[in-house]
Amino acid sequence: MKRTLVCALLLTLLQACSPTRVAYDNADVFLRWQANYYLDFEGEQSEDFDRRLAAFLAWHRARALPQYARLGAQAASRTERGLKREDLEWGYDAVRAQIRETLGRAAADAGGLLDGLRAEQIAHLERRLEEDNRKFAKERMQGTLEERRQRRVKRNVERLEDWLGPLSGAQLARIERYNERAPFTAELQDRDRRRRQAEFLALLRAREARQKLAAWAQDWEAGRAPEYARAVSATREEYMDLLLDLDGMLAPGQREHAARRLKRFAGLFEELAREP
Repeated sequence: MKRTLVCALLLTLLQACSPTRVAYDNADVFLRWQANYYLDFEGEQSEDFDRRLAAFLAWHRARALPQYARLGAQAASRTERGLKREDLEWGYDAVRAQIRETLGRAAADAGGLLDGLRAEQIAHLERRLEEDNRKFAKERMQGTLEERRQRRVKRNVERLEDWLGPLSGAQLARIERYNERAPFTAELQDRDRRRRQAEFLALLRAREARQKLAAWAQDWEAGRAPEYARAVSATREEYMDLLLDLDGMLAPGQREHAARRLKRFAGLFEELAREP
């Protein structure tokens, strides 16, 4: 759940620029709602959460957003000159580093509060997580293999057209080829999600969040089943191959579209970081 809240914040930064500003300026409202949905805070707990959330968001604006701006500008430059595998590996590592740093800060800020949760609140969280698991299964695990394959194609096409604009027939065919080669990991991911949720609940029941949550949150790959780790690695390699092949097919307008969007994000992050 901790990673869910942090990722919810990060995802607000990957929408169109105007909605991104609105979302970030109202992140406290959204994250407060999410925290209460999962943890059902009461009275002094809510006030304590508000103080901790304000401190975290102030840190994020001052520390994280300038880094996002630099990464966006560098990614735009790399996109304009044409991508190489080392560019994709750089981007992957940079995003992971940002997530890890943000998770560590959020966990450190929240640990003391989470150690004070009552048994009823932890049980409430457990029920909410199970609801999330049922939703995940419905969206990612139901249907025939062909139905799931087509859903994945649709997700990838929509995501890439958001960044590149309309895709050509050859580009769509390359996405289809990725879809045929990349493993389906939903069942493995479901088991790993449940394992991590059980670890998180055990940590809360033992009142060890202040002591252990940050390290646990930052090392989200620890304890993965070997077959899931292999599948995640294979998917990443196939997706990088896809992006490199698509980069070689880009029309000038598509490359400009992607670079321009990255520059807009970089500029917006700089503006948000300067605001009080």
